[in-house]
Amino acid sequence: MDSMEQIRKEVMGQLDLTREVPDEEVLSVIDEAVCKRAREEVLSLQSRRELRTEVFYSLRRLDMLQELLEDEEITEIMVNGADHIFYEKKGRLLRWQKKFSSREKLEDVIQQIAAGNNRVVNEYTPIVDARLRDGSRVNIVLEPIAIDGSCISIRKFPKHPIGIEDMIAFGSVSKELAEYLEILVKAKYNIFISGGTGSGKTTLLNVLSAFIPEEERVITIEDSAELQIQNIPNLVRLETRNAPMESGNQITIRDLIKSALRMRPDRIVVGEIRGGEALDMLQAMNTGHDGSLSTGHANGCRDMLRRIETMVLMGVELPLDAVRAQIASGIDILVHLGRLRDRSRKILDVMEVIGFEDHQIRVNPLFQFRELEEGGEYIRGCWEKVGNLQRREKLEAAGLTIDAAK
Repeated sequence: MDSMEQIRKEVMGQLDLTREVPDEEVLSVIDEAVCKRAREEVLSLQSRRELRTEVFYSLRRLDMLQELLEDEEITEIMVNGADHIFYEKKGRLLRWQKKFSSREKLEDVIQQIAAGNNRVVNEYTPIVDARLRDGSRVNIVLEPIAIDGSCISIRKFPKHPIGIEDMIAFGSVSKELAEYLEILVKAKYNIFISGGTGSGKTTLLNVLSAFIPEEERVITIEDSAELQIQNIPNLVRLETRNAPMESGNQITIRDLIKSALRMRPDRIVVGEIRGGEALDMLQAMNTGHDGSLSTGHANGCRDMLRRIETMVLMGVELPLDAVRAQIASGIDILVHLGRLRDRSRKILDVMEVIGFEDHQIRVNPLFQFRELEEGGEYIRGCWEKVGNLQRREKLEAAGLTIDAAK
């Protein structure tokens, strides 16, 4: 047994676990144990500090993963079993040299994450979505579903929410397009954001939500609460619940959307649409909840429309034309994000949904990102305005203007 494990056991034996023990008291006990070990062995000041941190992280944080969580430049952490840990830093995927001391240690961390979210993860429910105290998104897949060992995927979020000015500074959007989207949100256009994994959909959803007038009542619905809407006093945050093994009382996105409609929302913000709840979201958009927002996985705006069709049909049998008519009536604006070859995230397309005709959903491109140069380490480009907004009823109702009418 190494020094860290010995000190950890010694500290555990001294703590009164029948009550809530503050971090300061835990650190005090750890300091005594480390000083005792330093008298028995020759430990440098640096070694003592590292030992103190390791023991504390193992008792009160996420063990060895805490070091990665504390690094603000790391955006993703991927644990593929006890021996294989990877992380993304500055857009590069790297392997960490450290590993868990045992599979049992990894399982302890997994149970700690699940317990902190009032979630159950075991052989009956081996896949769980959760979040950390700082809002970071967590996905857990237990062994043997994960053949080579239990997996943890952590998507970290910045301590301070990213705003539209940050996105402009990062080169993710132009000032003109940012102002355009702000007007669309204020005018209560229903906006659907699409993109691949890690393209920044949740970040943009958060940014657009900040444009909602503060006097409105907003209900957010998510698998794991990640949105950091701070400007809305009348805000209700709803989160799904996995089915506990003993009761089977699962609360889904569909359940929450239906409940939200009875809570007098001005707008509904759904973190991500993945299945049959797409129909419920469209019905909300079509029944007086203008200005609603949501996201989904797709490779482009038109592809997102096809995926929404498929998701609606997963929940109910309807004629395809009826589904397309619902989509065309419910969704006003599509925004597509992409992660480019230089690892930057940018808005690539903005399109208006203008109607349903000849069995097809008609769209009107508004903005497109154009690359200015080929090659080079970083992609340079601009957002080209390629069309004017055609459906202006909501703009006129809000007393806003956005561009010259056609």
